[in-house]
Amino acid sequence: MTDITIKRALLSVSDKAGLIELGEALASHGVELVSTGGTAKALRDAGLAVMDISDLTGFPEMMDGRVKTLHPIVHGGLLAVRDNPEHVAAMEGHGIGAIDLVVVNLYPFAATVAKGASREEIIENIDIGGPSMVRSAAKNHESVAIVTDPSDYARLIAEMAEKSGATSYDFRRLLAAKAYAATAAYDSMIATWFAFADQGTMFPESMAVASTLASTLRYGENPHQSAGLYVPVTPGASGIAQAIQLQGKELSYNNYNDADAALELVSEFRDGPPTVVIVKHANPCGVASGGTLIEAYEAALACDSVSAFGGIIAVNRPLDGPTAEAISGIFTEVVVAPAADHAAREIFARKKNLRLLLTGELPDPKRAGLAMKSIAGGILFQSRDNGQISRDALKVVTKRQPTEQELADCLFAWTVAKHVKSNAIVYAQGGSTAGIGAGQMNRLESARIAAWKGRDAADKAGWASPRTIGSAVASDAFFPFADGLLAAVEAGATAVIQPGGSIRDDEVIRAADEAGLAMVFTGMRHFRH
Repeated sequence: MTDITIKRALLSVSDKAGLIELGEALASHGVELVSTGGTAKALRDAGLAVMDISDLTGFPEMMDGRVKTLHPIVHGGLLAVRDNPEHVAAMEGHGIGAIDLVVVNLYPFAATVAKGASREEIIENIDIGGPSMVRSAAKNHESVAIVTDPSDYARLIAEMAEKSGATSYDFRRLLAAKAYAATAAYDSMIATWFAFADQGTMFPESMAVASTLASTLRYGENPHQSAGLYVPVTPGASGIAQAIQLQGKELSYNNYNDADAALELVSEFRDGPPTVVIVKHANPCGVASGGTLIEAYEAALACDSVSAFGGIIAVNRPLDGPTAEAISGIFTEVVVAPAADHAAREIFARKKNLRLLLTGELPDPKRAGLAMKSIAGGILFQSRDNGQISRDALKVVTKRQPTEQELADCLFAWTVAKHVKSNAIVYAQGGSTAGIGAGQMNRLESARIAAWKGRDAADKAGWASPRTIGSAVASDAFFPFADGLLAAVEAGATAVIQPGGSIRDDEVIRAADEAGLAMVFTGMRHFRH
């Protein structure tokens, strides 16, 4: 494939950033500039000679600009195969001149939706002529260069400078690939809006998911796996992917996964007291609220100081110096916070490998959305687990009513259990986890592991007794048998929160009554696989 000298360029952009510099560079190579509407005006105001698209086609722009580039003169100039005699003859016979470069960025559909525009304005921001030109130019990339991303202007200018006003085939092929990705993403945004916002359909017949590469990661969960971070094209909640990394090594696949788990859990407490979450392998190993952030950190760390080593820490308040100093006492992979004061930043600067991520406002745990999971031969979609239970929604099923403190501990444990891998058992007391059992194949083992964690924490801290004594225990799903509940009794729990719904609920309630427990049902489960 050969280099193609650019003699005529068609420019039509909604984003004018970098336009004048590009226009000047093209003009310096003697390129004829053809343009539309506001783009032509901007170039002309900068002193550049521009041919209006209507002068090229001999047809006026009409219907509020809906019909301007949809013309054989334009698309013939883009699609003609330059070494095909029949195509060349058709061009000569109909007065069609070749177009060697197209620079297009599409109507700002996503931004229009994001600002809450009316349906009429949203529809008007569905670009038709732009994608058509992009696709025509990209299809004929053997002869035509198509630029859809303003960040590629500099590369185009450099390419033309190196090749005396021409572009190489490899460069045009690269641009074509980006162009088709751009139109695919654009169409997916429109399809998504029609399905979810306009039609109110959660699971349309075709699911279009568009995203862009944010970074290529060193590897995936294991060194033999490849990985990349993509962010959605459509506007949505900000999270770990949008966080600002102030310092530390490059984030790995596992770092992102664990940090996301920590952020999602700490966001449950975004309107609550100072709270700290410590996560290891996407499971919380310690969660606590306190009067200050450092108090919350010390209580969370005490729940499982061994697992916290090399973990992820997330906080729901701007990070301060004393808390940062305490966190620096153990090896920590990532710290996630809405913000960090000067003292905290200085302290962490001494830990050059520690990653500090600032998220700004924490995401809303009640937000809607879809979660997806790849399986062999398909993709599973589900609405995200934004279910929450209020105190008024709890149903007391035992003879003994829970105290106010037990209710508070129940709800705290329940909130944490939502973010623990199933089968999940969480003991909590006084705004702090006392023991967490995660990911076991049966609930009894999770209850025993959580109890053991509580005893181990007490041994390491030198407490007289584990914090599971007098605690509330949460189960993410119902107790299928009384044995799991009895394990919680042995651990010292005095209150239980669980969904209920087992065919053996009566048996479990009877066991709770015999042990003098207070138990509440939520009517909602939180499996997390």
